[in-house]
Amino acid sequence: MSQELNAILAQRIELSPGLAVIRVVPDGWELDEFTPGQFCVLGLPGDAPRYPGCEEEAEPVDPAKMIKRAYSIASSPLANGYLEIYIVMVPTGALTPRLFELKVGDKLWLGPKITGHFTLDHVPDDKHVLMMGTGTGLAPYLSMYRTKLHEDSSRHFGILHGARHSWELGYYNELTSVARISDRFAYLPSITRPQLEPVPWKGESGYIQDIWARRPFDEFLPEPASPDNTHIFLCGNPSMIITMQSVLEQEGFTEHTPKEPGQIHIEKYW
Repeated sequence: MSQELNAILAQRIELSPGLAVIRVVPDGWELDEFTPGQFCVLGLPGDAPRYPGCEEEAEPVDPAKMIKRAYSIASSPLANGYLEIYIVMVPTGALTPRLFELKVGDKLWLGPKITGHFTLDHVPDDKHVLMMGTGTGLAPYLSMYRTKLHEDSSRHFGILHGARHSWELGYYNELTSVARISDRFAYLPSITRPQLEPVPWKGESGYIQDIWARRPFDEFLPEPASPDNTHIFLCGNPSMIITMQSVLEQEGFTEHTPKEPGQIHIEKYW
C-alpha cells in the first residue's frame, strides 16, 4: 500500500476560488485512530493532470514519482471513516493543483500513518485554550474543538482566525453558529484588506497581533488570559507566529518543548 492510490475523494466543497474542503476515505482499509491536531499525508502521481489555468510548477516534477504533502486534519476522530482536509491551491505548487483537478470518486494516495505533536495532550484539563491561525492554519483547531467542546468541562475555547478577505474565512458559518450557542466557545474572524470587500465588513480587521493587543478574549474568559490559566496555539504563517510568540513571551508565556513545558504551542505551515 506504500505507493498505490488507496483512497477516494468522497466530497469536495468549493468555498471560494482556490479554497476548498475535501473529504477523503480509505479504499478497502480502515483509518487508524488519531488525536485532534495531527496531520496526514496525501499524494498523487506526477503525471496526474493539473487544474486548468494554473501557472507552471516552481520545480519540475518527475511524472513517475508520487508527490506527497502533509495536511492537518480538520475532522474529529469521532467522525469515523473519513478525513476532512482544508486546502488552498498554490498555483505554482506540485500537489494542490492536482488535488483541485480531482472529481468526487477519483482516487488518490493517503498515508496510512497519522502523526504530529500539535495537540492538546500537554494542556492540563483545567486550562483554557486560545487558538490563533491564518488561512488553512485553522484546520487543526476545527478537529480540536469538534472533539473536545462537548465534554463536560469548565475549559473555554477561543479561535482567532485571520485572512486577507472575508471569502477566505473558511468555516465562518459553522464557527459563528457554535459561538452563538456555546458559552464556552468564542470565534473572532479578522481580515487585513477590508477596503476590498464588496460589502462593508463590520467585523474585526487587522493582523492577529493587532487583534490580540485589544485583549479580545478577556470578557469571554472567566478571567483574563495569563500563563497561569491559558494555553495558546499558533498555526499558519511563520511571520505571524514569530511576531505573536514575541508578544506572548513579553506577557510571560513560554514555548512548550518536550524538555521545557510551556503555554505556547506552535505549528508552522511553510
